[in-house]
Amino acid sequence: MSQVPVPRLARGIVVVVLAGFASVYVLAGSPLAIVAFGLQLVYVLRSLRRFRGPWLLVVQALVGYAATLGFGTSVGILGFLGGSLLLTPAWPLAPLVAVSAAVVGPADPAISMVLIALVIYGLTRLTDRVDEMYAARLALALAAAAEERLRIATGLSDGLGRGLAAIADGVRSVVDRPERTSVVDQAVDRPERTSVVDQAVDRPERTSVVDQAVDRPERVAETLGEVVATARRSLADARNAAAGYRATSLAPEMTTARAMLTAAAIETETRVGHSEPLGPAGALLAAVLREVVTEAVRQNTATTCVIETTTADGTVRLRVTHDGARTAEDEGLADLTRQLGAAGGSLTTGLSAEGRLTVDAVLPEGPAEAAEDPGAYRLSVALLAAVLVGFSIKALLFVPASLMVPAAACLAVIVVMQLRSINGRHMLALALLALLVYLPIPVFGRAWLGAAGFLAGPILLAFPWSVAWPLVGCVMASVAVSAVLLGLPVPLTVNFTASTLVTGLVVYGLLKLAQLVRELQEARQALARAAVVEERLRAARDLHDLLGHSLAAILLKCELARRLDPARARAELTDVLAMTEKAEGDLRVISGARPTLSLAAEAESARSVLAAAGIQVELGLAHAELSAEVENVLGTVLREAVTNVLRHSSARHCAITTVVEDGVVRLRVRNDGVRSSEGRPGSAGIGNLTTRLAALDGRLGTERDDDWFELTAQAPSSMHMVG
Repeated sequence: MSQVPVPRLARGIVVVVLAGFASVYVLAGSPLAIVAFGLQLVYVLRSLRRFRGPWLLVVQALVGYAATLGFGTSVGILGFLGGSLLLTPAWPLAPLVAVSAAVVGPADPAISMVLIALVIYGLTRLTDRVDEMYAARLALALAAAAEERLRIATGLSDGLGRGLAAIADGVRSVVDRPERTSVVDQAVDRPERTSVVDQAVDRPERTSVVDQAVDRPERVAETLGEVVATARRSLADARNAAAGYRATSLAPEMTTARAMLTAAAIETETRVGHSEPLGPAGALLAAVLREVVTEAVRQNTATTCVIETTTADGTVRLRVTHDGARTAEDEGLADLTRQLGAAGGSLTTGLSAEGRLTVDAVLPEGPAEAAEDPGAYRLSVALLAAVLVGFSIKALLFVPASLMVPAAACLAVIVVMQLRSINGRHMLALALLALLVYLPIPVFGRAWLGAAGFLAGPILLAFPWSVAWPLVGCVMASVAVSAVLLGLPVPLTVNFTASTLVTGLVVYGLLKLAQLVRELQEARQALARAAVVEERLRAARDLHDLLGHSLAAILLKCELARRLDPARARAELTDVLAMTEKAEGDLRVISGARPTLSLAAEAESARSVLAAAGIQVELGLAHAELSAEVENVLGTVLREAVTNVLRHSSARHCAITTVVEDGVVRLRVRNDGVRSSEGRPGSAGIGNLTTRLAALDGRLGTERDDDWFELTAQAPSSMHMVG
């Protein structure tokens, strides 16, 4: 798209076309055409809209008829009035103006009047639609993101939501008397009533509920085993979902596939014919490509492979062909076939007699396709066709009857080629158009001089203006020379020369606006797809940073409870219920709710989880009240840091500290027992945290010293989110 804002560019094109119309009548000796041009701008420029009203039409009528009846100007100037009437509720009067033009003037200028009215109406309406589409592009993106958020929430609720509910129910089912489980539930759901649990511990007669659970170790072990299995599955589901949401682009998977095939000595060719980002379609197609390539490498019989993507009619197609298949059946593709079908696509496989397997996957490009508004584009094409036909009729008025058929055939070819120009620059078509413009001049004479304008318009569209305008000047000069050679009088020669430029501007304006409308539709769809991708990446970050931590902590606590004595197991069971409630809150955040984390609460939770893992914790919080945005992000950073300590180290000591200096809060997490560089810079977790801190104008730092690792996050202590 142009660097100039699209609405401004569209209105600039209309102003230039109107100026071209007015210049023809100014050259013919009618200064009132300047007034007609100025009045018409009220309908084009938004800053002048306040001057619109019935009085403006009256003034335009006075100017138009004064020019034609008082000063002998061509009736074509009434096209300004006709176009304005079509733009207002008084549009039924426009045909009357056309009739008056036909009565006052000859057919040629009367047709010009109708064409000018149509062009003014069409271009002005198109610019209004461009304004509306441009203004609605963000709303479309927000709607697409909201729809994707709802889809994500539904999917997570059906999967992870049920898993969390099963974990909570499993822990509660340890108690033999369900009606008494409300004691624990109330303590978890209502923190202010945690004394109920304390009373159960301090007063033996109240401990029967928990005692019944811990006095039956075989049942506790069995139930906690089920809970552990559910937590492990849920954690794996969360990580897989996060990976799936991140896989919104097919291009990286194609690069990986090529590297895998090349490493396996398989000659590989990739043909990329799609645009990124693909959004949800990218994840499914990446999964298909991954499965096919993995199977080809596993069989180790292929020698060549072709990976190709194409887009057409709102769909994206992935085709993978290789010569190493023994059969067209692939169990791994069965589930993907169902997933593509559910997403509105298809997946087919075929095996040739030569043993070449072809896997064809087709999916809709994205949810924004349904939001496309073809009305404006169709209007622009229809208007262009009507104007081209009108100009052609004008030319045929001066063609002898004996030459009417070949002239009409040539003009029909020119009209079709003009309509094809909407789809881009075609040099071969432009060369053919030039031949159709110049070769018939000796045959059709002056009637064919007006066709040069059909060449000037595509030239302006096909070349940079530094090249196009000199070429248009050459076309105008050629028309002037041809008119002189045909013996036309000077006024008529000037008229044909100026009309070449005006016709070229009209054709250029209609073609360009049609392109702008289409490009704006594509840009809106791309913006909506990008919003969907961003929503999926947000969900992936939250799944990894929030729910992943909670599920890992639940898994750790349940594993610990299985190895503890009854008294200590009781406390762990209560913690698991609290953590489950916390995880359910995390799930709501991932589904779109705004997170409300507390850095202090997260630090205490980190101390509990690390201590349960046998890690000595040093906690030193020296920060005062922070803004909600900073609390949320630093709380998430702390969660990820603690998760990495548990997963990627054999730590025995961990220090968590905060300090505020010069309006900047710094969180440090330092631990020993570093085993490898996993989970360090470059991992998904570190990348997520960097993104979150960048939104606060903060930054993330890491440092490693022998077996010690330190993560530092800093951000302004009090601010609003940026962006």
